Amino acid sequence: MYSLLPYNTFGIDVNADRFLEYTSVEELKKLIAQGAITTPFLHIGGGSNLLFTKDYDGLILHSRIEGIEVTEEDARSVSVRVGAGVVWDDFVAYCVEHGWYGAENLSLIPGEVGASAVQNIGAYGVEVKDLITAVETVNIQAEERVYSVDECGYTYRDSIFKRPENKSAFVTYVRFRLSKEEYYTLDYGTIRQELEKYPALTLPVVRKVIIGIRESKLPDPKVMGNAGSFFMNPIVSKEKLEALQQEYPHMPYYELANGRVKIPAGWMIDQCGWKGKALGPAAVHDKQALVLVNRGGAKGSDIIALSDAVRASVREKFGIDIHPEVNFIN
Repeated sequence: MYSLLPYNTFGIDVNADRFLEYTSVEELKKLIAQGAITTPFLHIGGGSNLLFTKDYDGLILHSRIEGIEVTEEDARSVSVRVGAGVVWDDFVAYCVEHGWYGAENLSLIPGEVGASAVQNIGAYGVEVKDLITAVETVNIQAEERVYSVDECGYTYRDSIFKRPENKSAFVTYVRFRLSKEEYYTLDYGTIRQELEKYPALTLPVVRKVIIGIRESKLPDPKVMGNAGSFFMNPIVSKEKLEALQQEYPHMPYYELANGRVKIPAGWMIDQCGWKGKALGPAAVHDKQALVLVNRGGAKGSDIIALSDAVRASVREKFGIDIHPEVNFIN
């Protein structure tokens, strides 16, 4: 048995039958050739988007492929190839240090680069699909394949890599294109308001502001187990929004390009009175209602019971289903 406590940010104390790590494509292929990867298996990143409901009766795989390599560069942009095992925020810090624009709004998101491409992580008006050009993979037959960004099927917090038939495609490297020309995405949340505290607008300042906003709302998983945003923000029609605004005129929303709108799930959860409330050892965070936390000793079933209760409240009050962003591992 292998403890998964260090490999899930919720701090759920579960075990796996076996655990394997690899540091290169060659080592991964060797493991496959040796028959070391047995089913069932689960490939994880930093465990920041997982909720284990019990011990995992199988093999846990984890990439330790490192490295950030510039593959192409001109006056306007730079293309980089990044190992799936690189810590996501270390990559963002690297981009900012080198004056590369685009990733700064994704500062402090937990997890690793490989998982960022699977999940299509996003925050403050930016999604990682906006930066990705291609995703390199190796499948369970040891075949290498490069998916162009258009082949990845990216939508809100989703990609083809989350589909059951692609669970055996292991992300090894992700290719990104960053801008060397100054541009920012600032019209989201309180970014502009926080920027007023600084004398100049620079890339390091924007990263600092994003980190400050996140830290003010999100608990440190090392102190209180959590997976960041637990629920996805629901996307509804403008007609649905207008109907809700009759009763809730101050309901916040964000317009999307396809004529639909995104409503903050955290706001609805807060309106249902859940912020700071607990069910046993699981609770809704008192500063950000989108975050469910492990107050200590919670099991996966405790988190799910709280999630179900919150979802039922939102459905009853607003007629909207909110769905977990976190993957439940049974």
